[in-house]
Amino acid sequence: MIAIPLTLVAALALCGCGNTTGARVGTGTALGLATGAAIGAFSAQAGAGALIGAGVGALGGYLVDEHRKGNL
Repeated sequence: MIAIPLTLVAALALCGCGNTTGARVGTGTALGLATGAAIGAFSAQAGAGALIGAGVGALGGYLVDEHRKGNL
């Protein structure tokens, strides 16, 4: 049960890695994909979890990038 919160914290911490918009969005997408697949695997829906996680991760990476640029 502790694995899910730790995975989410790690994903949020690493979401903003990179110096460019593409790098931050790519990092967020990859981490969201892995996190979503791991969480979805608990309910036998790893594929759906991965897709949802990738979308959320990409959005998170983009928002972190905009925040670092001072646009948000």
